Amino acid sequence: MKKIFQILILVALPSVYSFAQDMHFSQFYEKPMLRNPALAGVFEGDVRVTGIYRNQWQSVTVPFQTAGLSGEIKLPVGKGSDWVTLGTEISYDQAGDLKLKRTQILPVICYHKSLSQLHDNYLSVAFMGGYVNSQFDPYSAKWDDQFVNGHYDPSNPTSQIFGNTSYGYWDASTGISYSGDMGEQDHFYLGVGLFHFNNPKTNFYTSNTTTTVPQKITLNSGFKFQTSDIDNVHVYADYMQQGGAEVFVGGVMYTRELVKRYDDKQTYNIGIGTFYRWNDAVIPTIKLDMYNLTIGVSYDVNVSRLTQASQNMGGFELSATWRGKLNRIGESAAKVRCPGVGF
Repeated sequence: MKKIFQILILVALPSVYSFAQDMHFSQFYEKPMLRNPALAGVFEGDVRVTGIYRNQWQSVTVPFQTAGLSGEIKLPVGKGSDWVTLGTEISYDQAGDLKLKRTQILPVICYHKSLSQLHDNYLSVAFMGGYVNSQFDPYSAKWDDQFVNGHYDPSNPTSQIFGNTSYGYWDASTGISYSGDMGEQDHFYLGVGLFHFNNPKTNFYTSNTTTTVPQKITLNSGFKFQTSDIDNVHVYADYMQQGGAEVFVGGVMYTRELVKRYDDKQTYNIGIGTFYRWNDAVIPTIKLDMYNLTIGVSYDVNVSRLTQASQNMGGFELSATWRGKLNRIGESAAKVRCPGVGF
């Protein structure tokens, strides 16, 4: 019985963690608006569309599934060097036996203020806000009063009563970032984000019982260094604090240029990297750039206290990103610069 109880606790841990924390991805650098709204638009090009899918904990319990779709478009402001980015982040996850689901649709607006006429240095300020809906399936739960003599019987009635099996709330976040260059081919960004600053209320029981979504503070950084004509090193790191829990994730991605067309600067690149989420997972990653399309694949090798149950098996993640340029924006781009070139 003690062994069974320990296993049950291990299985329950992911559900508790998922409920208390915002959703996150191992390829976090591909989902900038979930890191910090002020990272919207910090990329090369005028338009970016990203899709991502994650499946984890399949070896422990019912798989946790998370998916996201985002889009960004950058527009010049006036005749100066300033830009504005308009974007939307849509994400969905389903966690564990209770099928706890969360769907969020979050529009973003980010203003990039040019700080230098000689370098691509920008101060970006952003706001993100929208609607979030959560729900779960109470009939998938197994309650203690449904066990008789150690055996579970779904026909046994339970005294657990939920006034609601779904709820929704309006959410608001903000952020600030600074991006610039450290030479002709080396670039960086630094940022700070604050999520849920409007303290949205949630409840699954009755209208008289509510909880507050804990605010989240994030610190973000990214660096790109060119080590040769065809080689680059990318470094990414994030720190997050939410509801008393802390998460640090960071790592290095090495990319090599395989094919280049010098007339339009389109390339084939291959990237190999390793990331680490503190006390949780080692994340080997590979990605392929094919002109405007980037495909990324990663896998979490679990190294947390859940290792005994997970057998080091964490989660598989697949991402696809398309970047492009618009002709009508390209005419203005000849007079203004793109923040965060190279990311």
